[in-house]
Amino acid sequence: MNKRNHMAKNVISLIFIIVAVIITTKVYKKYNYNDFEKNVSEYEKTTFTRDNTEKYSKMDSYKIENIDYTDAMFSKKISVIPNRPYKISCKVKVKDVTNLNNAKNGGAQICINGTTERSKSISGTSNWEDLTFYFNSRNRTEVTIGFRLGGYAEKTKGTAWFSDFQMEVGTPDTDSKWKMACFIFPNIDVNVQINNKQEHVQLQMSEDDIMTIKSNLNRYSNSISEVCKNKMSIEYDVFTITNPIKTLSYDEENGYYVSPDDVYDYIKNYVEQNDYDHIYVALRMADKQKGNDTLINDWIGLGGMDYYGIGFSNIRMPDDENNYAYQYNYLFNTFPEEVFLHEFLHTLERNSKEYGYEVPALHDYKNYGYFDNGAEGLRKWYEDYMNCNIIYKGNKIGLPAEIYTRKPANKSNFIHTSKLDVFDEPDNIIEEIRSIGKRIQKLFSYASERIAN
Repeated sequence: MNKRNHMAKNVISLIFIIVAVIITTKVYKKYNYNDFEKNVSEYEKTTFTRDNTEKYSKMDSYKIENIDYTDAMFSKKISVIPNRPYKISCKVKVKDVTNLNNAKNGGAQICINGTTERSKSISGTSNWEDLTFYFNSRNRTEVTIGFRLGGYAEKTKGTAWFSDFQMEVGTPDTDSKWKMACFIFPNIDVNVQINNKQEHVQLQMSEDDIMTIKSNLNRYSNSISEVCKNKMSIEYDVFTITNPIKTLSYDEENGYYVSPDDVYDYIKNYVEQNDYDHIYVALRMADKQKGNDTLINDWIGLGGMDYYGIGFSNIRMPDDENNYAYQYNYLFNTFPEEVFLHEFLHTLERNSKEYGYEVPALHDYKNYGYFDNGAEGLRKWYEDYMNCNIIYKGNKIGLPAEIYTRKPANKSNFIHTSKLDVFDEPDNIIEEIRSIGKRIQKLFSYASERIAN
């Protein structure tokens, strides 16, 4: 009798242990984030869970639910090798995702936390789809990757599920030939706010405008090699997009301009298929001859922006069709392609700083004794700037020579690729239990450090 009781107790204990393990594992899986951190701007507005009902594969998905407009993400700090291209990918599903004030940059996305580097954003309601983010590590040895519902400066409401994370390291492209695209938009048809009043603006480029842009692109492709003493070269494609631009971006410093989000739907397929290293958008934003100067700004070109890691610049036609700023004339203007070079140099200036180099500000030419030289414009400044030949306090300064090979990461860097295991998850019950043990050990270590401090 005692033996039977003892066996019964053992069986009951075993069943209890199995049930406890199953319950613990289920609870753990629901709240196990595989070493991801939870980042929120407002705790009371976001719920994080592992979801075993909405999932793309056998792994529970990572669910972020923003019940009100806020910014939240799962993030993980990872080690990277400097100056390497990396690719982060995942599956994402969204439901009722909207952005505060209809902001264009918010939504479900992959990002590097603390920076503006990000993938495209997904909003609305959609089933599982691919999301990919390319980035260059630059001079960094660590980055914090975020799977985000929100944005760097945006707030988002709704629900997003992330799954099947993968990270790959590619092969750097050390070639100094840059592949560029110029998208010409002959038509603008926008509603804008001017002095608190909504106005409808329609503008068109003429065929002469389009030919002028193409002519100066051709000149630019030759002159950039001359100016930088063959440290780099370019090849380019030109696309004329007849669909009108329907939205413009705005800030206090520059007024209205075209941001990447304003033309994303028009150019995304071209960019994805061709792996461009720099993008220009050419357009007309005023035409005084026709009495339309609503959108006049004091810039001809606008650079320093980026289209998901790719340099992005505006090239604006002069306000007056009789303005010959873009027309070659051997007496008055021998450098009409200057605006293309100037705006591209803003990208190289930005890249240099992000790689940790100290370089002169492109607009500070007067501080170093350079001036607009009439017909040649600032060509001498650009030449010394690109060849690190500006004399300052007995030293030569300018762009570092290696910046000409530091191009954006894109899919061409991943023909030969290595998959990293930084996002791998437990694959079976044994690995889950081991993961629980490691997690508990980590929590105890963290608690001990807090007590010690």
